[in-house]
Amino acid sequence: MDLDTLRFANFSLLDDAVEDWSRIVTHLKTLSDDAEKGLHQAANKANWAGENQKVTKEFIGKTAGEFTDAHTQASSVHGILSDTAGELKSYRTQLNDAIERGLKKNLTVLDTGNGTFTVTMNVHPDRAAAGHTPPEHDESDVTALRDEVQGILKKATTSDTSAKTVLTALADRSKYGFSDASYANRDEAADALKEADELAALAKKRPEDLTPADFDKINAGLKKYANDPLFAERFATVLGPEGVLEFWSGINDPHAAARLGQARLDDYDDLQRNLGLTLADATQSDSAAMTSWKGRMIALGDRRIGGETGPMGFQVMSNLMRTGDYDDQFLKSYGTALMTTERKLTGNGEHANLAWQHMGMDTYLNRIGDDSGDDPLTGYLKGLSNSPDAATDFMNEPFVTKDDSPFEEDTDGNGKKGRIPLSNFQYLFEKREWPTETNIHGDALHTGQNNLALALEAATTGHPAGEIPTLDTPAHNAGQTRLMESLVSSISDDPERLTKNGYMSDSVGQIASEYLPDINRATTNVSPNPNSYSWQQIEHLFPVSGSSAQLGHMDVTRFLVAVGQNPEAYAAVDVGQKKYMTNLMDYHLNPDLPDDLRYHGSMESTVTEIAHRSGVVSGELAIGRQEAVLGPAKEKDGDYDHAVSQWQNVINGAVGTGIGVGTSFIASPAVGAVAGGAAGTVSSVVMGELFQDVEGDNLSGAGQDAGSIWDTSARKGQELAQTAATEAARAHHAPYLDDVSEWARQGYSAGSSEADTSVNRMADDLTTEIS
Repeated sequence: MDLDTLRFANFSLLDDAVEDWSRIVTHLKTLSDDAEKGLHQAANKANWAGENQKVTKEFIGKTAGEFTDAHTQASSVHGILSDTAGELKSYRTQLNDAIERGLKKNLTVLDTGNGTFTVTMNVHPDRAAAGHTPPEHDESDVTALRDEVQGILKKATTSDTSAKTVLTALADRSKYGFSDASYANRDEAADALKEADELAALAKKRPEDLTPADFDKINAGLKKYANDPLFAERFATVLGPEGVLEFWSGINDPHAAARLGQARLDDYDDLQRNLGLTLADATQSDSAAMTSWKGRMIALGDRRIGGETGPMGFQVMSNLMRTGDYDDQFLKSYGTALMTTERKLTGNGEHANLAWQHMGMDTYLNRIGDDSGDDPLTGYLKGLSNSPDAATDFMNEPFVTKDDSPFEEDTDGNGKKGRIPLSNFQYLFEKREWPTETNIHGDALHTGQNNLALALEAATTGHPAGEIPTLDTPAHNAGQTRLMESLVSSISDDPERLTKNGYMSDSVGQIASEYLPDINRATTNVSPNPNSYSWQQIEHLFPVSGSSAQLGHMDVTRFLVAVGQNPEAYAAVDVGQKKYMTNLMDYHLNPDLPDDLRYHGSMESTVTEIAHRSGVVSGELAIGRQEAVLGPAKEKDGDYDHAVSQWQNVINGAVGTGIGVGTSFIASPAVGAVAGGAAGTVSSVVMGELFQDVEGDNLSGAGQDAGSIWDTSARKGQELAQTAATEAARAHHAPYLDDVSEWARQGYSAGSSEADTSVNRMADDLTTEIS
């Protein structure tokens, strides 16, 4: 910064900018609050249907979020400008004070341009006015004044340039919309960028030169700035895609990083998590630098890192995707390129276990869990489990066409096999031979398939795996329901795809619990013809917002029997179904429900049919449970009761979210009757009764007699259906309060009997005959 620029600076424009941004922050705070309360919360309570539900409600939620981000970014800009203005004014004062002190020693400071200046004598004694003796000074005074002025200008330059750097970084991060990066002042943001530069420089060191102290500094820094978006982007771009891959593969090389590994191997898992979180945050940026970074990282996927025998880029980067929420478009493009390499190395999928098989001398690229990290799909699928939209697109993408497929099936029953096309889902879930992995005890690992289940959970439900739907979770879209249809059909076709892979069942159970409206519809055997009056009534009886999965009763029956053979999966669906039945009772018994949304049967037939369908679903699940306990698997029935009881905490922690049902019912018309009001009371009574019974069984230690598992389930379900109908009728002051219990009893009893018949007719091969 030039001396005269600071010395004679007019800060009025900067002050105006600070004041303007202060007003903007205030106004945006008001708009943000209004958007949240007037738009977002109102949209969640509104009566949406059709395209409005699919598009408008989600758009409103995103728009309200943009107001929040706008306020956040404006607050950051105001803080940075205010901080910089204050500092520059302080430096100007310091500069003028220094110059004034210099004059008292007959020294003056002159601007010589381009950031340079000179300190010289102000009045030469020979040219002093008569009778005036200028103050004396020595060389040390000149040096001291020069150094002081130089220090002030250096700090002012740093203040000015760092403000520009930070403001530019904030603006560049979001090409469209606003950044959610929040900084109280300029120094906070500038320190983050400086730290990112220093840590990236350390990570560029050769692995053999990286010391334990370097490792600790990188790990601590990544952890400290885990939620700092400017830090994340600067670290990623300064290190570069090649640097990221070389760093992670290098420190895991037992030869090159032998010294580091001996000292810090136990901390590698923390570094992997922190590095993954940082890179994920960085990919959310729309800046030109990060756009280039993402493209280059994908291009490096099929190249060897660190030499011809080194791992592929996909193998390295996929392990860093196990933590964090990566940008959807990056994940989609990455996944497309990864599957291209999968086809190339495996003969279009025929020999995947050979392509990625861990060999004795291979570097371990994964430190989170026991698997080696050689199979890039294992880490990538875990990344997809945090990014629902990317997961949906990936699973529905084609893997091989009919012409390229090495897989053959008899699809038309004529006894002749022909090549079949496969989606990524079908290939991964049905055909792929996963590389063999074992832990240190020699036990088989199935991390890849388990991560596949997590990715499927995200892909079908629209929320990250392991979470529960909220009022903000969008209703199911066409891509999600198409995948659900494929999943149900696949398990129906070969139930052992699930029953032989029990580690996938908890995710599949959660998926099923969020498609209960679609599943209940399927059990009616009514053809889903939009022009059919019968189907229109089924749509009213089991309302669905967004897209609905078109499922066949046979497929659903076989699917439920398979799901029921795992305690966690069974619990998710059974508790969800009882919660759903309760919500439906409350919904349909509400006198304020508009006539055009009502099921047009009598109230007796409405209650009976709801209970009937619930009896079918729960009955088919219970047969799966009975098979697991009494069949070859020999599961413990107490494990089922324990799994059900665990859902009590989930139910209690899910305020207003129709837990276990998902957004299809939450977002349906007249949602107010479900998310609040009478629904809370009705649901709490029914769920309390369910969990009380489960706890009673556990405490007593009374085991189920071999033949009574299904009978006990049917009896308890029937009692809960009666309670749900009675409590809903009481809550809405219905005139038929004395009748609804019997209606529900008859309906549920008929449904339980139908379940037994359906399984015997459509899934007899899935059960063991009990003597």
